[in-house]
Amino acid sequence: MQTLPKEKRYETLSYLPPLSDAQITRQIDYMLRQGYFAAVEFNESSDPTECYWTMWKLPLFNARSAQEVLSEVQACRSTYPSCYIRVVGFDNVRQCQAMMFIVHKPNTNRY
Repeated sequence: MQTLPKEKRYETLSYLPPLSDAQITRQIDYMLRQGYFAAVEFNESSDPTECYWTMWKLPLFNARSAQEVLSEVQACRSTYPSCYIRVVGFDNVRQCQAMMFIVHKPNTNRY
């Protein structure tokens, strides 16, 4: 059995290889099918103790397709290429974040 190399891990899906835009789209599709509201957030640091990220615009309450959310992710990437960017799914029934995953790390184009 092999041990994973020591490296910093980030939230959901962080043990997988970097996600392509097609894979990110499938995750967002799942989020929308669950009835969660999507939001895009960014932060200069990925420090786990840093629990407040800046929201990119308002949550996408009216988003009906993953492509709408992905276009906001791409706009955030182009504006803040040196920041970590994540997609968050808010559950309006439980009033909490139900899902989140990083879609961009600095110095790379994808997660």
